[in-house]
Amino acid sequence: MTDSPPTTPLDALMQQVLAFREARDWQQFHTLRNLIVSTSIEAGELLETIQWKDDAQIAAMLADAQGRAHLEQECADVFIYLLLVAHTAGFDLVKAAADKVRVNETRYPVDKARGNAIKHSEL
Repeated sequence: MTDSPPTTPLDALMQQVLAFREARDWQQFHTLRNLIVSTSIEAGELLETIQWKDDAQIAAMLADAQGRAHLEQECADVFIYLLLVAHTAGFDLVKAAADKVRVNETRYPVDKARGNAIKHSEL
């Protein structure tokens, strides 16, 4: 963690996450392997929020303050672990995501991909 002031809201969040971890001496458990495993576990918990629900039930869940808050918390867990994975691996997650969008723009040209869910290798 650096002592420089955060330059973006994401930088500020990262500093907050690292300070939280540091105060609890959890860095020792946060190997890249463990963080990736934990990301997957948290993603499973996110999936669980909609398990066995149809689209109408999911919409009702979002309209309910408690249901929405639960979804927000599960998304936040996944996001925090992804931030920690990127931090530990030494890359900029925002840049990686932007790079991936550019790759996907090539893989899924608008004229072939618009309105369908076919995998890029089948376009």
